[in-house]
Amino acid sequence: MQYKNITLPSSKTIALVAHDNKKPDIVRWCETHAEELSKHTLYATGTTGTVINKATGLEINKLISGPLGGDQQVGSLITEGKVNFLIFFWDPFEPMPHDPDVKALLRIAAVWNVPVACNIISADFMVASPLFKQEFERAVPDYEGYMKSRA
Repeated sequence: MQYKNITLPSSKTIALVAHDNKKPDIVRWCETHAEELSKHTLYATGTTGTVINKATGLEINKLISGPLGGDQQVGSLITEGKVNFLIFFWDPFEPMPHDPDVKALLRIAAVWNVPVACNIISADFMVASPLFKQEFERAVPDYEGYMKSRA
């Protein structure tokens, strides 16, 4: 696969996802970082977005619930270049009936070189990074170049 560099703006688009047992953690994290998060565009799977909005007042673009396809919606937004950070507090102790969707979302994030935080400390490190508040370049698959080479 060929890659190209794209410049991400200083205002990021962040997807917020949390399994049921991790919703209190993501709400607490969003409360701690509400001022910073309010400067960015936020997406969340249905229930997660509702509980975050209710607790923090943050404006959230709500997708459908994760098990009903919300994880796949987030993945689609990543492939379209509309999400450039993923905060996904998944529960390593709870078996998930939609585990293939979760793995697919994490795979898409890896393919498209999207930073992923899976717990409070990794999310804290992401927002504390100077790169979080400024433009920066990242390599992404060059799908158009790939298609031209196949023609």
